[in-house]
Amino acid sequence: MTHAPVTQTRNTTGNDRLYIAFELSNTKWKLAFGNGIKKRRKTIDARDIKTFMKEVAIAKSHFKITDAVEIYSCYEAGRDGFWIHRFLESRGIRNVVVDSSSIEVNRRLRRVKTDRVDVEKLLTMLIRYVNGEQKLWSVLHVPTVEQEDVRRLNHESERLKKERTAHTNRIKSLLILHGIELKIRSDFIRVLDEVVQWNGRPLPEGLKRELLREYHRYQLIQLQLKELGAEQVEILKGSSVQAQKAKALGQLKGIGPVSSWTLVFEFFGWRRFNNVKQVGAASGLAPTPHASGDMQREQGISKAGNRRVRATMIEVSWFWLRYQPQSSLSRWFTRRFGGGGKRTRRIGIVAMARKLLVALWKYLEKGLVPEGAMLKSLPR
Repeated sequence: MTHAPVTQTRNTTGNDRLYIAFELSNTKWKLAFGNGIKKRRKTIDARDIKTFMKEVAIAKSHFKITDAVEIYSCYEAGRDGFWIHRFLESRGIRNVVVDSSSIEVNRRLRRVKTDRVDVEKLLTMLIRYVNGEQKLWSVLHVPTVEQEDVRRLNHESERLKKERTAHTNRIKSLLILHGIELKIRSDFIRVLDEVVQWNGRPLPEGLKRELLREYHRYQLIQLQLKELGAEQVEILKGSSVQAQKAKALGQLKGIGPVSSWTLVFEFFGWRRFNNVKQVGAASGLAPTPHASGDMQREQGISKAGNRRVRATMIEVSWFWLRYQPQSSLSRWFTRRFGGGGKRTRRIGIVAMARKLLVALWKYLEKGLVPEGAMLKSLPR
């Protein structure tokens, strides 16, 4: 009895594709190439894109695949940011930037972890992801160069305010060492010359010079913050989509210019959401239930999203209760958490922050004013 020859079917792992995983460091890039069956590893100097493209060509030859093959790549989000993603996309490579905290790990107490192991694991997960396991890890939404650039303003302002606080705390601490409490105002230098210690003697000269240097750094930060504020005002005067959304948010009572700027340029201005679940997940305000057998408990919010948005929404929610007391959200909070203690109210404000964020998204995208909310009266 003769048997018909077995016909080879198309490999379900997609070996007609080229997969590339990156393990990035400041000095070296470890690369793992694969076609779904075989693997190849290579180490190159960091940011050497010419050598990288040569290695891609070598990998195609090694795996005996054509130049027209689809190429997929991935790397973990980190200090390199998104320029690598933009470079890869410009070369026709379909890249994903992965949230490192979403990558599955072995839960053994002791496990092998090296750059080689990491890059091979990334390659394996990339192949699984491309071939259908879309929930395998979290893929970051990459902003455009323009969207990323305008966010620098908010980030720099945030850092400068922290530096300002550090300088004011240092000045106050140095003065307290000699029993002196002094407000830091525009006349600080003049007042400092008049300050005396507990025994009526002037401040030591070394301390005085240090205080002056700290104050000069404080003044420089104040000047830079003023310049950033002027840049922000100019941007908001424009006709960009982000500027229009920031103005729209600012029309709601309880939401000021700082909050509207943060919410738009960090969240609503460059992200696109299809439903309320995506809004909650991207902000990190989504709940994380834990159920196993008969045990069920709530672990709190995921905190996987933008921390600036979460902090802003908590602050906005408190203001919303104050300035929008007749809104349905404020009444819901009062009915559900108003009679509880401080801890209960703190828990409740997080739940309200998520609901309010969803309501603001609907307001910006569909023009639906939150139920019962009041708009600010326009200046005549």
